[in-house]
Amino acid sequence: MSHFLGEFDCKLDAKGRMMIPSSLKKQLPEADREGLVINRGFEKHLVIYAKKEWDQITGELSKLNLYEKKRRDFVRYFTRGATELALDSANRILFPKALMEYAGITTEVVLSCQLNKIEVWAKDAYDSQIDNEPENFANLAEEVMGNTGRGIND
Repeated sequence: MSHFLGEFDCKLDAKGRMMIPSSLKKQLPEADREGLVINRGFEKHLVIYAKKEWDQITGELSKLNLYEKKRRDFVRYFTRGATELALDSANRILFPKALMEYAGITTEVVLSCQLNKIEVWAKDAYDSQIDNEPENFANLAEEVMGNTGRGIND
Protein backbone atom coordinates (compact mmCIF):
# COMPACT_ATOMS: atom_id res chain seq x y z
CA MET A 1 0.00 0.00 0.00
CA SER A 2 1.34 3.42 -0.92
CA HIS A 3 1.42 6.23 1.61
CA PHE A 4 1.64 9.61 -0.02
CA LEU A 5 3.27 12.64 1.53
CA GLY A 6 2.86 16.34 0.89
CA GLU A 7 0.52 19.20 0.21
CA PHE A 8 0.56 20.92 -3.16
CA ASP A 9 -1.05 24.08 -4.54
CA CYS A 10 -1.91 23.56 -8.21
CA LYS A 11 -3.73 25.32 -11.03
CA LEU A 12 -6.00 23.86 -13.67
CA ASP A 13 -5.87 25.05 -17.25
CA ALA A 14 -8.95 26.14 -19.21
CA LYS A 15 -9.70 22.52 -20.17
CA GLY A 16 -9.65 21.27 -16.56
CA ARG A 17 -6.20 19.68 -16.78
CA MET A 18 -3.69 19.76 -13.97
CA MET A 19 0.00 18.95 -14.06
CA ILE A 20 1.02 16.50 -11.34
CA PRO A 21 3.79 18.13 -9.25
CA SER A 22 7.09 16.35 -9.85
CA SER A 23 7.63 15.43 -6.20
CA LEU A 24 4.17 13.81 -6.12
CA LYS A 25 4.73 12.12 -9.47
CA LYS A 26 7.77 10.37 -7.97
CA GLN A 27 5.41 8.84 -5.39
CA LEU A 28 3.18 7.46 -8.16
CA PRO A 29 5.51 5.19 -10.16
CA GLU A 30 2.67 2.86 -11.18
CA ALA A 31 0.40 5.68 -12.40
CA ASP A 32 1.80 5.55 -15.95
CA ARG A 33 1.14 1.81 -16.26
CA GLU A 34 -1.92 1.22 -14.12
CA GLY A 35 -3.59 4.62 -13.95
CA LEU A 36 -5.41 6.42 -11.18
CA VAL A 37 -9.03 6.61 -10.05
CA ILE A 38 -10.80 9.75 -8.86
CA ASN A 39 -14.11 9.94 -7.06
CA ARG A 40 -16.10 12.01 -4.60
CA GLY A 41 -14.85 12.45 -1.07
CA PHE A 42 -17.03 12.38 2.03
CA GLU A 43 -16.88 16.16 2.25
CA LYS A 44 -17.14 18.39 -0.84
CA HIS A 45 -13.80 17.38 -2.30
CA LEU A 46 -12.39 14.71 -4.61
CA VAL A 47 -10.13 11.77 -3.86
CA ILE A 48 -7.47 10.23 -6.10
CA TYR A 49 -6.37 6.65 -5.56
CA ALA A 50 -3.71 4.57 -7.28
CA LYS A 51 -5.62 1.99 -9.35
CA LYS A 52 -4.24 -0.86 -7.24
CA GLU A 53 -5.55 0.81 -4.05
CA TRP A 54 -8.95 1.45 -5.67
CA ASP A 55 -9.15 -2.22 -6.63
CA GLN A 56 -8.54 -3.21 -2.99
CA ILE A 57 -11.26 -0.85 -1.80
CA THR A 58 -13.80 -2.09 -4.33
CA GLY A 59 -12.82 -5.64 -3.42
CA GLU A 60 -13.85 -4.88 0.16
CA LEU A 61 -17.07 -3.25 -1.04
CA SER A 62 -17.92 -6.32 -3.09
CA LYS A 63 -17.96 -8.37 0.13
CA LEU A 64 -20.82 -6.32 1.57
CA ASN A 65 -24.30 -7.81 1.64
CA LEU A 66 -25.96 -5.74 -1.09
CA TYR A 67 -29.38 -7.13 -0.16
CA GLU A 68 -29.26 -4.65 2.74
CA LYS A 69 -30.37 -1.18 1.65
CA LYS A 70 -27.92 0.74 3.86
CA ARG A 71 -24.97 -1.11 2.34
CA ARG A 72 -26.33 -0.75 -1.20
CA ASP A 73 -26.75 2.98 -0.64
CA PHE A 74 -23.23 3.29 0.72
CA VAL A 75 -21.70 1.52 -2.28
CA ARG A 76 -23.79 3.61 -4.66
CA TYR A 77 -22.82 6.92 -3.07
CA PHE A 78 -19.19 5.96 -2.48
CA THR A 79 -18.57 4.91 -6.09
CA ARG A 80 -20.71 7.63 -7.69
CA GLY A 81 -18.68 9.46 -10.29
CA ALA A 82 -15.62 7.23 -9.95
CA THR A 83 -13.52 7.72 -13.07
CA GLU A 84 -10.22 6.35 -14.27
CA LEU A 85 -7.56 8.98 -14.88
CA ALA A 86 -4.58 8.69 -17.16
CA LEU A 87 -1.50 10.88 -17.28
CA ASP A 88 -0.92 12.48 -20.65
CA SER A 89 2.56 12.99 -22.14
CA ALA A 90 2.95 16.23 -20.15
CA ASN A 91 2.11 14.49 -16.82
CA ARG A 92 -1.32 16.13 -16.69
CA ILE A 93 -4.63 14.65 -15.62
CA LEU A 94 -8.03 15.80 -16.85
CA PHE A 95 -10.64 16.23 -14.13
CA PRO A 96 -14.18 15.14 -15.06
CA LYS A 97 -16.48 18.18 -15.23
CA ALA A 98 -19.20 16.64 -13.06
CA LEU A 99 -16.72 15.93 -10.28
CA MET A 100 -15.27 19.44 -10.53
CA GLU A 101 -18.77 20.87 -10.14
CA TYR A 102 -19.45 18.63 -7.13
CA ALA A 103 -16.29 19.86 -5.39
CA GLY A 104 -16.66 23.49 -6.45
CA ILE A 105 -13.32 23.36 -8.25
CA THR A 106 -12.56 26.09 -10.76
CA THR A 107 -8.88 26.84 -11.29
CA GLU A 108 -6.99 26.62 -7.98
CA VAL A 109 -6.77 23.33 -6.09
CA VAL A 110 -4.88 21.89 -3.16
CA LEU A 111 -3.68 18.31 -3.29
CA SER A 112 -3.49 16.99 0.27
CA CYS A 113 -1.88 13.60 0.68
CA GLN A 114 -3.70 11.48 3.25
CA LEU A 115 -1.98 8.12 3.71
CA ASN A 116 -3.22 5.95 0.79
CA LYS A 117 -5.09 8.67 -1.09
CA ILE A 118 -4.76 12.20 -2.38
CA GLU A 119 -7.54 14.62 -1.53
CA VAL A 120 -8.30 17.29 -4.13
CA TRP A 121 -9.90 20.44 -2.73
CA ALA A 122 -10.95 23.76 -4.19
CA LYS A 123 -8.35 26.05 -2.61
CA ASP A 124 -10.88 28.21 -0.75
CA ALA A 125 -12.72 25.13 0.61
CA TYR A 126 -9.44 23.59 1.79
CA ASP A 127 -8.35 26.79 3.49
CA SER A 128 -11.73 26.98 5.23
CA GLN A 129 -11.48 23.32 6.33
CA ILE A 130 -7.96 23.77 7.71
CA ASP A 131 -8.90 27.05 9.42
CA ASN A 132 -11.46 25.05 11.43
CA GLU A 133 -8.73 23.09 13.22
CA PRO A 134 -9.82 22.29 16.77
CA GLU A 135 -8.61 24.79 19.34
CA ASN A 136 -6.84 22.02 21.18
CA PHE A 137 -5.57 19.52 18.64
CA ALA A 138 -3.94 17.51 21.46
CA ASN A 139 -7.41 16.71 22.84
CA LEU A 140 -8.54 15.42 19.44
CA ALA A 141 -5.37 13.33 19.15
CA GLU A 142 -6.04 11.79 22.56
CA GLU A 143 -9.66 11.07 21.68
CA VAL A 144 -8.86 9.48 18.33
CA MET A 145 -5.53 7.80 19.03
CA GLY A 146 -5.40 7.52 22.82
CA ASN A 147 -6.56 3.90 23.00
CA THR A 148 -4.15 2.55 20.41
CA GLY A 149 -1.40 1.93 22.98
CA ARG A 150 1.20 3.83 21.00
CA GLY A 151 2.04 7.39 20.26
CA ILE A 152 3.20 9.13 17.12
CA ASN A 153 6.66 9.63 18.61
CA ASP A 154 7.07 6.00 19.76
